[in-house]
Amino acid sequence: MEMMLVLAVALQGDPSAGVGLDARLNEPVPMGAVFTNDVGRVVRLEECLDGKPTLLVLVYYRCPMLCGEVLDGLVRSLRALPLRPGRDFNVVAVSIDPREPWDLAYLKKEAVVRRYGRAGSEGGWHFLVGGEGSIRTLAQAVGFRYRYDERTRQYAHAGGVMVITPEGRVARYFYGIDYPPRDVRLGLVEAAQGKIAASAGDRVLLLCFRYDPATGRYSLAIWQAVRLGGIVTLAVLGGLVFFLRRRGRDSRFVIRNSSHVV
Repeated sequence: MEMMLVLAVALQGDPSAGVGLDARLNEPVPMGAVFTNDVGRVVRLEECLDGKPTLLVLVYYRCPMLCGEVLDGLVRSLRALPLRPGRDFNVVAVSIDPREPWDLAYLKKEAVVRRYGRAGSEGGWHFLVGGEGSIRTLAQAVGFRYRYDERTRQYAHAGGVMVITPEGRVARYFYGIDYPPRDVRLGLVEAAQGKIAASAGDRVLLLCFRYDPATGRYSLAIWQAVRLGGIVTLAVLGGLVFFLRRRGRDSRFVIRNSSHVV
């Protein structure tokens, strides 16, 4: 059964309203969409897939929070795989901010590839920027809903990775910031064969809201997940303590009664 957990707040004027990541399995991505890559060359999305299964990430490179966690989580997962970017699959990161320049994409790619740490894989990583039209078309195709907050000049958006088949169809989603290597490998292998996941799978959807420089604090996003995780942990521990205390009382009752038996 698919389980959905959406971390959000329903407040009037909340920039996170309408933000999410909807499963659009088997939907085509706009292969002809035009972007600028990390060396300043204009490319079509199809060129970046290059006939290979592809991990697609929608982020923005100045994001102060969730985007970095998404990319770090992806790198951790890929480092555990025998598959190699550029040889077995490609990675395409697309900025949702049309104001970001290609040289910022270059710097982000350089940092990510350095963390990945495998020489010769640079050609399998594509960091793109583009115009509003291309970004919106791609985001809508994969169900990535985001909003810009004028006050903080930051984006509210979801965290996750999409697997795209070599023909350009959405095959699978990985939500949040932790992507089990075994699942990623299976997703890539199946996508290479043109297979589409039967469902979106279990989903924990993290939303990046904003960093407020006036307070020096983050709102929404990962802190909501941490808070929820703490509540769940306390509930589990409370249930365990109750069970052990109940079991202890039952044991004492049996011992006392057995002492009267001759």
